[in-house]
Amino acid sequence: MDRTALGRQVPGDELWGFMPPKRSITLTEAELRLMKILWVRGESAVGDLVAAMPEGEALAYNSVLTTVRILEQKGYVRHRQEGRAFLYVPCVGEHEASRSEIRHMMQRFFGNSRERLLLSLIGDDEVTPEELSRLREAIAAAADDRVGEDQ
Repeated sequence: MDRTALGRQVPGDELWGFMPPKRSITLTEAELRLMKILWVRGESAVGDLVAAMPEGEALAYNSVLTTVRILEQKGYVRHRQEGRAFLYVPCVGEHEASRSEIRHMMQRFFGNSRERLLLSLIGDDEVTPEELSRLREAIAAAADDRVGEDQ
């Protein structure tokens, strides 16, 4: 068994190539599914999260528990104890999390360039004329807001 999967490191592991994986601030698909439930439900026990999983996307209790603990390590949720149960609550909002993911993607794939990111999106053949119109309006409104700030 891979010892890093257990979240433990034994002295000397680095000599044998047993290094823990680099921790990521981005959300995996399973983490995002749980965060979406927490954003809707608010404070929830692990059993509540298991029960709230959409049909066809069910996860075992232990998988949810492990995932929510990882979310806590990443700083997305915190817990409090009520009796024997731990109740988890999001401490990062959905808007903040999505902005963080976009910034991460922009840095990794577009050299931290908003322009390159937007040009990539606009160059997509699936963009509808209505979407392009809304994008033009949003860019114009953002430009107007910037001009108003300078005065």
